[in-house]
Amino acid sequence: MLRFVGRVAIVTGAGNGLGKEYALAFGQRGASVVVNDLGGSTSGDGGPSSRPADEVVKIIKSHGGKAVADYNSVEDAKAIIQTAIDNFGRVDILVNNAGILRDKSFLNMTEQDWDLVHRIHLRSAYLLTHAAWPHMRKQNYGKVIFTTSTSGLYGNFGQANYSSAKMGLVGLSNTLSLEGAKYNITCNAIAPTAFSRLTQDLLPSDAEENLKPAFVMPLVLYLCHESCDATGSLFEVAGGWMGKVRLEKSSGAMVRRPNTPMTVEDVQANWNDIISFATPLYH
Repeated sequence: MLRFVGRVAIVTGAGNGLGKEYALAFGQRGASVVVNDLGGSTSGDGGPSSRPADEVVKIIKSHGGKAVADYNSVEDAKAIIQTAIDNFGRVDILVNNAGILRDKSFLNMTEQDWDLVHRIHLRSAYLLTHAAWPHMRKQNYGKVIFTTSTSGLYGNFGQANYSSAKMGLVGLSNTLSLEGAKYNITCNAIAPTAFSRLTQDLLPSDAEENLKPAFVMPLVLYLCHESCDATGSLFEVAGGWMGKVRLEKSSGAMVRRPNTPMTVEDVQANWNDIISFATPLYH
C-alpha cells in the first residue's frame, strides 16, 4: 500500500467533490492534511455559507489521521501555506483543486465573469504554488497538481472564461516542471470529469453513479507519491478511465524557397502538407 507518512498535503476546495475525496484519501494513507475550503457557492458569490472543511477534518481524525481546516479564500494563498507550516512544519504536496463557474455565451459574458474565473482558477493557482515553492525548494521535494479541464483541451459552449483559464494552467504546469526539476519538484496537470457541485447541472442523469470523484482520486494520489517521477505531464481521467494527453504537430512543409519571396499562394500550394498528420511530431 502506498503511504504518505511524514508528508504534508494541502488540498484546496476540499470540502466537497473531488477535493474531499483527495483529502480523505491522503489522510487515510498517513499524510497530514490541510483541508482548505471557503464554504462559498459554486459561482463565487457571497461569503462562506458553511464550514464543509470541518466535516472532512472530523472524518480524517475519526480514522486516526491528522488534519486541520483552513477557511481562507484561495486568493489568500500565503495564509493557506502558512496554515500548513504552523501546524505541520512543512508542505510536500499541493493540489490546486478549488474552482468556480460563471458560464455565459461569449456575447453575454461580462468582464467581471471573465476576471473572477481567471482569478480563482489561474491566478490563485499561481499564488498558491508561488507561496509553496520556497518551502519545496528548501526541502528539495515537492508535488504539485494543477486541475485543468476538457473544456480547456477541447472547448465547451458558454465557457470561454473557464476554458481559457484552464489551458493557462497547462502552460503553468509545463513551465514549472522545468524550473522545479533540479529541486525534485514535480508538476502535473489533470483534466478530470466527475460529478460534483460544480458539474451536477452540466452532466447527464446517470453521471453521479458513473463519474464518482473516487474514480479520479487514485491518479492524483499516485502522481503525488514519492515513487512517481512523472512531471510536466497532462492526464485526462473520467469514470475509472485515465490516459496521458500529449501535444502533437504535423510534419508540416517548408514553404520558404531560396532567393524567392514567400507568398500567400505558397501557403495555399502547400496546405495539404501543412495540415497533414500522416507522420506527426509530438512533445
